[in-house]
Order: sequence, then structure tokens, then C-alpha cells
Amino acid sequence: MFFRRVRPKEPTFEERLETLKQAGFAVEPRGDGRVRVSRNGCAAVIDNTGVVEHPGLLIDSAIAALVDGGYQKFFRTPDGHKKPALAAELRAVHDFQEDLREALGLTSLYNESLGTVSDLYLYDRLKDRDRGGPKRPWE
Repeated sequence: MFFRRVRPKEPTFEERLETLKQAGFAVEPRGDGRVRVSRNGCAAVIDNTGVVEHPGLLIDSAIAALVDGGYQKFFRTPDGHKKPALAAELRAVHDFQEDLREALGLTSLYNESLGTVSDLYLYDRLKDRDRGGPKRPWE
């Protein structure tokens, strides 16, 4: 009776967008119920369920995903352009992602808060691994 817990209020999508605007994010509606959120050269696409596209660097108005090549990280746009990732850019994407999670009220996971997490891992020794197995030299 006197130990009643107050139920947390779940904010609406519009309230979350207002919170993002107050936190300094640029909010651009896309017409399909999604919204592109950007700040300091980084962007992500969100909808009312959460983050739809993993945050990345803006390159020519496209969101470039972080790809780990084994020897170096790259930013790759959806049309295939690649750019080597610099430490300042990795830090900017990481800070953007953490600030976005905080503004949206999402859970920040420990392993993701340690550093930048890649969207895709393309190690040269694992070539064709996801296609059912690599070709053997004798085949």
C-alpha cells in the first residue's frame, strides 16, 4: 500500500523528437514514418520503434556504415564508396551514438559504450565464409 511504485511514463515518438531537438540534433522527416537525426557530421535513421539504421558518418548526404577490414576500419556508403576511418571520426560516431541513446531513453550496453562497434566485419582471411565455406586451393 505505501510501497507503491510509480510507473515510468513511456514518451511518445513526438516527445522523443522534441527531446532530440533540445539536445542539439537536427531532425529531418523522411515521409515513410522514419526520421533522419544528425549532428556533427554523423547521422542515424529512427522510427517509433527505435534506431532503424546504425549510426554512421555522413558522406555526400549518405550514412556510411563502419566496416572492419581486419587491418583497418572503413566507412562504406550504400553505393559502395569506401573511406578509411580516422580516430576523430570514430570518436565522433561513438559520441553521437551515446548521445542519441541517452536522448531517446534507450539502454546503453556495456560493450558498446567501451568503443565503436562495426556494422560489418570483412577480414581477408575469412573471405567467402558466409557463402557456405571458402574455396579450397585444390578445388
